Amino acid sequence: MSEGAKTDAIHVAASETAADVREVTRQRVVEAAADLLAREGRDAVTTRAVAAAAGTQPPAIYRLFGDKDGLLEAVVEHGHATFLATKHRDTRPQDPVEDLRAGWDLAVEFGLANPELYALMYSDPRRAMASAAFQAGMQILLGRIRRLAAGGWLRVDETLAAALIHATARGAVLTWLSLPEDQRDPALLTTLRESMVAAVTHERPVVQDAGLADAVRTLQALLPGQTTLSSAEQHLLSEWLDRLAADG
Repeated sequence: MSEGAKTDAIHVAASETAADVREVTRQRVVEAAADLLAREGRDAVTTRAVAAAAGTQPPAIYRLFGDKDGLLEAVVEHGHATFLATKHRDTRPQDPVEDLRAGWDLAVEFGLANPELYALMYSDPRRAMASAAFQAGMQILLGRIRRLAAGGWLRVDETLAAALIHATARGAVLTWLSLPEDQRDPALLTTLRESMVAAVTHERPVVQDAGLADAVRTLQALLPGQTTLSSAEQHLLSEWLDRLAADG
């Protein structure tokens, strides 16, 4: 190996080592901030306190995160990643409605176990939406909703279902935490969950043993009574459904 090649290799190795050290320091700072948040609340998460807890100096935090808001954004991402790690992805649940209940319960339990972190995670909805872990969690939720739809269980469209599930879970957590401890009745959580289930799903599948052809036949039977589509649109849709039913 030439001297130039050796020098380049040394520089690459040094660069990789520096990147590794930076990532380890970053993770240690985020975990220290999350721990302070959990134990003492958001006001305790100052750059000086976090630096001391992480065993580093305040300037390191500015180099890594830009400012305190950048640090809090990293804590939010850490929170979503932690929650994502608790989620169970079952692509073929025996009972998709019970799977929906289990996912809702998991979200609420995480919020109740991590009140300060949860409040930070959802204090700014736009920041939550920007989280890669949040988006990954949304894909798991949308998968649950799609299986409900495919099984003939879904009462509303998929976008509204996702909004209802999120709204009731967040509302349950924030309402529970706002109540004095002696007024926290578990029936509140159960009632909110079952209200969500009733709003999102049918009591029984509208298509038994639903497959594509079964769903198409159900839609064909209901189509003549609708008034949303024009006659030309209804005729075109009927042709498409006929083709799908034949393929099914």
